Amino acid sequence: MKILYGVVGEGMGHAMRSRVVLDHLLGEKHDLHIIASGRATDFLQKRFADVSQIHGLHMIYEDNRVRLGKTLWSNVLTGAKGIPKNIAAYFDLIHEFRPDVVIADFESWTYLYAQLHRRPVLSLDNMQIINRCTHDEAILDGYHAEFELTRGFIKTKLPFCDAYFITTFFYPPLRRAKTRLFPPILRPEILAARPSRGDHLLVYQTAEKNEGLVATLKKTGLECRIYGMKRGISEEVVDGNLRYQPFGEQRFVDDMASCRGVIAGGGFTTMGEAVYMHKPMLAVPLERQFEQVLNARYLARLGYGHFAESLDDPASVLDFVRDLPRCEDALASYAQDGNALLVRAVDEFLDRAASGLA
Repeated sequence: MKILYGVVGEGMGHAMRSRVVLDHLLGEKHDLHIIASGRATDFLQKRFADVSQIHGLHMIYEDNRVRLGKTLWSNVLTGAKGIPKNIAAYFDLIHEFRPDVVIADFESWTYLYAQLHRRPVLSLDNMQIINRCTHDEAILDGYHAEFELTRGFIKTKLPFCDAYFITTFFYPPLRRAKTRLFPPILRPEILAARPSRGDHLLVYQTAEKNEGLVATLKKTGLECRIYGMKRGISEEVVDGNLRYQPFGEQRFVDDMASCRGVIAGGGFTTMGEAVYMHKPMLAVPLERQFEQVLNARYLARLGYGHFAESLDDPASVLDFVRDLPRCEDALASYAQDGNALLVRAVDEFLDRAASGLA
């Protein structure tokens, strides 16, 4: 089949998940054309042929929060230049590729093609869980406004798809038809890793001058391998029990596989990988990013880690360290085979689409 595959570029988790599905589709001898925006474009162009860049919405982050004003103006200014390119790319696809089916990982332009040309469309991402599942009061408490705003945006972004496949490590009740939940899709580097129980913490934070966090990490008495707080270094920098690391994908995976626990943001990909490896996690969502709050609250509810609104209070880190044994016990029974389940379901969807049943 000819498959048009769209990947949103906001956050690299969409691209890493799509890489696994795209590898499978190529192995099944499908004819693919990939549309991506932002950082996802470079990532996918290094691995696949026929990847076209298209303008997509993006967010601006500073000091662990989404800057709404700067985000709005940046999208308005770049959109004025990007939208004509989107339209041109859209018409090129109509005349040159003519896909039979569309798969959209939260990407709007490929979805629009499917709707306008009556092609079957599959939504495959983690974001739709906000709109297509029911979340109770304990999860939403204190964040009702952010929830409604985010749900409204997601609801209008990819409505009326033929199916919604959602990747998740938590399973709230479904509230919409045509919706299925699957475990997280894991990249090959994670599947190849061999988890072990080490004594260090893996810390991923991008705020370079967070002296309060530095002081707290020193108090833990544990070795802390820290990524993101000293950008630009080319080799390890040691300060007592703190070991600042230059970023490298395999180094990061190895440090996660052998750590005692993880301190990072609320992004779904890192959290799903930590859960798979049975690593307790202290999740600190970006301010004004409800999807990350949702992930972190379910993580804490399941006992897999802790949720903190910020790392300004040393108790957030120290309480997490003291609670590591309980989190390890909760994670001990977690198991998944999300890749196999998901790609099998994608194949079934494509079979139905080819038969005119999707």
